[in-house]
Amino acid sequence: MSDAEGGESAVATFREEIDPVVFAFGALLTLGVIVAFFLSPSTVENTISSLNTQLLGAFNWAMLLIVFLIVLFLLFLIVGPWGGIKLGDESPEYSFLSFFAMLYSAGFAAGVVFWGPTEALFYYDSPSPLFSTVEGGSAEAMTVAVQQTLFHWALPQLAVFTIMGIAIGYFAYNYENVPLRVSSALTPILGADNLDGPLAKIVDVLAVFATIGGVATSLGFIGSQFVTGLDYQWGIDMGDIGILLVVTMMTLLFTTSMVLGVDKGIRRISNFNMILFVALMIVTFVVGPTLFLVLLGTQALGGMITDFVSMSLFTGAGPMGAGDASSTGWVNAWTVFYWAWALSWSPFAGLFIARISKGRTVREVAFTGIVATSAATIPWFTFVGGTAVWAQHNGVADFGAVMAGDAGAEVSGFILFEALNFTLNLGGLSLTLPVGSVLIYAFLILVTTFFVTSADSSTLAVSMMTTGGKAKPSNINRIFWGVVLGLTAAILMILGGTGSANTLQQAAIITGTPFAFVCFLAMLALIKDFGENYDQVLFQNETVLYGSADDSGSRTDSAVGSDDD
Repeated sequence: MSDAEGGESAVATFREEIDPVVFAFGALLTLGVIVAFFLSPSTVENTISSLNTQLLGAFNWAMLLIVFLIVLFLLFLIVGPWGGIKLGDESPEYSFLSFFAMLYSAGFAAGVVFWGPTEALFYYDSPSPLFSTVEGGSAEAMTVAVQQTLFHWALPQLAVFTIMGIAIGYFAYNYENVPLRVSSALTPILGADNLDGPLAKIVDVLAVFATIGGVATSLGFIGSQFVTGLDYQWGIDMGDIGILLVVTMMTLLFTTSMVLGVDKGIRRISNFNMILFVALMIVTFVVGPTLFLVLLGTQALGGMITDFVSMSLFTGAGPMGAGDASSTGWVNAWTVFYWAWALSWSPFAGLFIARISKGRTVREVAFTGIVATSAATIPWFTFVGGTAVWAQHNGVADFGAVMAGDAGAEVSGFILFEALNFTLNLGGLSLTLPVGSVLIYAFLILVTTFFVTSADSSTLAVSMMTTGGKAKPSNINRIFWGVVLGLTAAILMILGGTGSANTLQQAAIITGTPFAFVCFLAMLALIKDFGENYDQVLFQNETVLYGSADDSGSRTDSAVGSDDD
């Protein structure tokens, strides 16, 4: 076959596989936002900002409550009778360690790397209003700061990814003719015969837009961290052209990884990510205030467990009545923002989790999604974030400009690692090793590789969304969405100084808000299906909610859940 014929064949495959409605509307909606920013950034910025404020004011409570209920449901799946249900009949495609590494790297690890050195600093300076007796900048604030960070990055964010992954995977692998796409999570609600209907199409189009907006915002952060590192460490000011070159290089990397596929690309890089991630975390633990970090982490973890319910549902009661408007503002700026952002990722992360979870049990996926990943995240934020607040509190490093907003949050990692040294006492000789320089190199590599895994897994997910659920979309489809994602991330970085990047981030949050209800419906869909087809755990198969069973005139053994059911 000639190259021309091969090209024509690839284009024909691309045309045949795409879902024209989802592809067209998803692409036009995403590209339309990009074009609108260039034509009139201020108009779009003001419109989105206003809508963002209205949605947060109306639905912040809903996001807090829904995410909390999803966490409880997943914990129940881990210990309850429904945990043994399998996603399909086949054996798992990947080893558990590779499965865990891909799930963690694709899910939200890029955000973990970005916020690890910096988030606790903001809570140290300004603790949550829930802990009103804690004074900012105090010794007690260090523990509360790490506790709040662990809460934000452990169970809840991971829960919305996991519930979507289980729902999509279960209905796609256990039902006939149900495609691997986001709307499939609502199969019992929409009906298996209506997955090509208008409501399903709306869900899938919003999933494409939410994925591009949410992930590109995150990649913009990670890319800015890489560029900032070059400027901070070596004085290399990239400028707009340099930013485009950096993002182009990263786009080529993740597009190559994506074209290689899950086995050769995403899996291998994810495994490398986790090795470097753990190595950087352990070195920070050893070089930093080791014993203090153990004590701090133990107390912060205990505080998170003890205060989990109140932290999950704290709203400040809002500006109405006797509510505290400033407390609600704090919650909206941090907790609700994180939940909404995670929800904007939930379509892509859930679809990717479903893609790699075939053959696993519901318990395995739920455990890996919220427990195993939390076991990796908690030490990272304790060691890296705890070292940062310790360094600030004891004058080892100065993060004042970051906490005041005069310097970007992406600078924190470089300030932290530059300040770390390792001292060896050899008899009467003291040898100080400047390990900080090595850590900065490792940090930059980690930033790059997590950029690659987040980008290629999300692009694969979008390609699957726009092909009606095809597990292995064509290379043309993958490359198209890879370029769109890379372009969007570059625009976010370039426009970051004008406030427009924040506006598109708000647009991703706005898109994420409806997915709070999609995730909630996905949970209800699983409960409905599991309750009908597996063991009852709350009510019997037939339950009289009011009145007397005898009054119905149809009391039978099956109505009270006989052993024959």
